[in-house]
Amino acid sequence: MNNTFGKLFCVTSFGESHGLAVGCVVDGCPAGIELNEEDIQKELDKRKPGSGIAGTKRNESDAIKILSGVFEGKTTGTPIALITFNEDQKSRDYSNIKAVFRPGHADFTYEMKYGIRDYRGGGRSSARETLARVAAGAIAKKVLAKEGIKVMAFVKELAGVPCENYSQKDIESIYETELRMPDKTAEKRASEKIKEAIKEKDSVGGIIEVIAKGVPAGFGEPVYGKLSAEIASALIGINAAKGVEIGSGFKCAKMKGSEHNDTITSENKKIKFLTNNAGGILGGISTGEDIVARVAFKPLASIAQKQKTINKDLKNIEIEIAGRHDVSVCPRAVPVVEAMLALVLVNALLEQKARK
Repeated sequence: MNNTFGKLFCVTSFGESHGLAVGCVVDGCPAGIELNEEDIQKELDKRKPGSGIAGTKRNESDAIKILSGVFEGKTTGTPIALITFNEDQKSRDYSNIKAVFRPGHADFTYEMKYGIRDYRGGGRSSARETLARVAAGAIAKKVLAKEGIKVMAFVKELAGVPCENYSQKDIESIYETELRMPDKTAEKRASEKIKEAIKEKDSVGGIIEVIAKGVPAGFGEPVYGKLSAEIASALIGINAAKGVEIGSGFKCAKMKGSEHNDTITSENKKIKFLTNNAGGILGGISTGEDIVARVAFKPLASIAQKQKTINKDLKNIEIEIAGRHDVSVCPRAVPVVEAMLALVLVNALLEQKARK
């Protein structure tokens, strides 16, 4: 099992949903970056459970502790160990399914791969692990900020309701909204859809868009290790993610070359692209335009409806999943998507610095 992400800025996560703690070790962070627990905590607070109509009612403070790698408020260049202790796990909610494979979950595949699994909340396959990604992403964001690079994301579509009317300012204040949607009218409609899903003991999916501003031209590799490939891999690796597109994405299949090509001009000896169908990447290398990607998330698998499945004895049974679960992953996944793109870009940044 590969628990490490990155080549130069490496993140190794650990912990299970109902274990003692969740955390990570970040190795390769440059020295001299100003960092404290508050910097990381403010990012974790964006994804923590216990709030919002679409979120789980599990109540976790997600209080982070820095164990190493920081001295007098600055990174030392040595491994940064981060940890938060689980506080509100209720493992008894899962005792009746320890021998059952829940539909849509990784229960079956983990059992087939390892011959053993932690059935409490999904164990290692739980989205609780994304806490470590967000914590590491908070550090990556600090490194990127020194280079003028900013990463931001928002819910583009939720429960089939798309955001259509919004501004850059709306995106920048996205964490002031409950569903992380910049379009207030769309958010209201999506909220009604979520209420319907709750009544029906069901869940809903959605799409998150992420944008990186200030990325210079030249990040990424031309063949293997293309920036687009690294981004796609990082985003599809998030729990419940089922699809990724960059720039125009799947819409490009319906366009002509004359429509899709981004015209290049020069103004005061500065290169400018008149459109950004490429999503800020050409030939696997950043163009200097905004990097734009979208991630599709499936409806969450933990629903309270009665479902058909099998147990370890291969008997056909019915199951009703108890416990506290999100109705949609999207609102809490926004900072996770930001974190994963930040981790890709900080690695690309360090690779480019090493090359030069």
